[in-house]
Amino acid sequence: MMTYADTLQYLYEAAPMFSNIGAGAYKEGLSTTLALDDHFSHPHRSYHTLHVAGTNGKGSVSSMLAAVLQASGLRVGLYTSPHLVDFRERIRVNGEMIPEERVIRFVEEERYFFEPLSPSFFELTTALAFKYFEEQKVDVAVVEVGLGGRLDCTNIIQPDLSVITNISFDHQQFLGDTLSKIATEKAGIIKDNIPVVIGETNGHAEVRSVFLQTASRKNAPIRFADEETLPVMACELKGDYQQANVRTVMCAIDTLKSNDFYAERLTSDAIATGLGCVCELTGLRGRWQILRKSPMVVCDAGHNEAGITYVAGQLASELKRLKAEKEGSLRIVFGMVGDKDYHAAVSLLAALGDDVCFYVTRPSCARALNNNVLVDEFARHGINAKSCSSVDAAVKQALLDADASDFIFVGGSCYVVADLLSS
Repeated sequence: MMTYADTLQYLYEAAPMFSNIGAGAYKEGLSTTLALDDHFSHPHRSYHTLHVAGTNGKGSVSSMLAAVLQASGLRVGLYTSPHLVDFRERIRVNGEMIPEERVIRFVEEERYFFEPLSPSFFELTTALAFKYFEEQKVDVAVVEVGLGGRLDCTNIIQPDLSVITNISFDHQQFLGDTLSKIATEKAGIIKDNIPVVIGETNGHAEVRSVFLQTASRKNAPIRFADEETLPVMACELKGDYQQANVRTVMCAIDTLKSNDFYAERLTSDAIATGLGCVCELTGLRGRWQILRKSPMVVCDAGHNEAGITYVAGQLASELKRLKAEKEGSLRIVFGMVGDKDYHAAVSLLAALGDDVCFYVTRPSCARALNNNVLVDEFARHGINAKSCSSVDAAVKQALLDADASDFIFVGGSCYVVADLLSS
């Protein structure tokens, strides 16, 4: 019998992860997904589903929705990616990760079938998630899109609601080099006669037009959360950028109330409990997560230009607070992967000023950007960043340099956060 470690090694080698090799792990089209789905007898048809796409925030929105549904008394599957520490984070039922034994058994029992198909890692993981949710008799599964939407292997479900959080530049090599092209790929999850909630269009008329045209063609009722007045609810997730995500969730919940399956369950108490206990109910980590308070250490998985724009704005607020209190420094541990726009990210962070202490590092994945490249890029902006060999080394150095009143931020990539949480 394979061990869990053996099983993960097999999965990573037989079907390489996008996180490790990037474009080489991307498999366009749904033929393999459909073959797997047919083999497992379409398990996702045995429970309700919600489908969540978008450039940023889809993991947070998925987790918030799952938490609210759990708080309403439903048995809830949650499928998200990537994982931070343990592969099993991707597949949860009422917050509990899929058991190691079930992952092992999936590979041992099914490899005879899937090996000739040469599926991607994400295709295999999706098939496992959908099958596991059926076995666990979930009432509803919240399913996060992996990449894009139209050709993503999660796009075989017929959800009760589609949600698209926002559109910005990311994965242009797959999704297109304009916002309208990216929006078209994300809009691929809009289904005939199924309502769709758009979180925010950020004033981009061409993005709004794509969604309106697709929804009209599909006869799908559409709502734009950022154009509505919605109830304000407190949320455990404290990053400033979560305000838009909470608004999106509130719009999604309001839409679900017109569905008889959800209507009576989605009470004010369920919503308040779900949003107030997102991390406890779903296991979500790495979203403006406070790891210690003296000195303050916060990590966040924002990893593209739009995500880091939000992070930089919040760090600017922390820096202003530190200066007003006349004690404490801002220290930033930062690393990225090579296929992100590091020029834009460094420009955003460098604008915080040269009195911020930067510790540049690289996450432990094959796609990691060499930290010397980042050091040089910071130097172009007049910033003398310290180069550290690993995330652990960078954080330890920042802590060594820090006073109790300092604020240390760790981020730039979900893989930087993963290294931090694993150390």
